[in-house]
Amino acid sequence: MPRRTDPILPDLLQPGLALVFCGTAAGRRSAAERAYYAHPGNLFWRALFEAGLTPRLLAPAEFPLLTGYGIGLTDLAKRHSGNDADLPRDAFDAPALRARIERHAPRLLAFTSKNAARAALGYAVGYGMQEETLGQTRLFVLPSPSGQARGHWDIGPWWALAAHYRAARASG
Repeated sequence: MPRRTDPILPDLLQPGLALVFCGTAAGRRSAAERAYYAHPGNLFWRALFEAGLTPRLLAPAEFPLLTGYGIGLTDLAKRHSGNDADLPRDAFDAPALRARIERHAPRLLAFTSKNAARAALGYAVGYGMQEETLGQTRLFVLPSPSGQARGHWDIGPWWALAAHYRAARASG
């Protein structure tokens, strides 16, 4: 597969964000629709709403509205899409992610799966707040909202993240 030069999905990053979500790569549906977490079986948008991170259920195409809530989006594989197992070994660019996070300095970075956190950090982690930081950015790991990971789904860590998010917004 030829390497793309432009990102599949644009980063939704700016200084001053309370929270940035980071996944591994855009799925096929997200790449086709040019919108984060676009597959109807993905629970991301529902989890944001149910956890109180957004005041209403947003459609994937409305992802640019998230910055108004102090939330951003990025992923580890900016130039590849599909299931993690189908991506080339060099698809995940952890150094580029670190540079983006250090440059924009959100108060929280939430990985939307253990796989994303492991790819970024280089070791396996559990759910919840992590000891490590990226600069001043605190790290949090969530259960994947992907329909393919439904067996591991738990809204609980999303609720816990929402409490940290509210504190980060209040201090911001």
